[in-house]
Amino acid sequence: MATKGLHVTPRGGKWAVRQSGSSRAAVVVETQGEAIQIAREKVKKAGGEIYVHGRDGRIRERSSYEKESYPQKG
Repeated sequence: MATKGLHVTPRGGKWAVRQSGSSRAAVVVETQGEAIQIAREKVKKAGGEIYVHGRDGRIRERSSYEKESYPQKG
């Protein structure tokens, strides 16, 4: 199964969160920290990876998350 990935990239003095393979940003925020937090929340729900790019555009960090699972009641 292919994992979904989100990229945190610099964009015009701000930071964007975009899906792997997409050129359009899902979210653009002021700081890299905000972008990482948004990406982390999205990926934790569905599982996948976050690729954090530096100001030079190169990947500087990668984090993997498994899909959240909730215990069954019963």
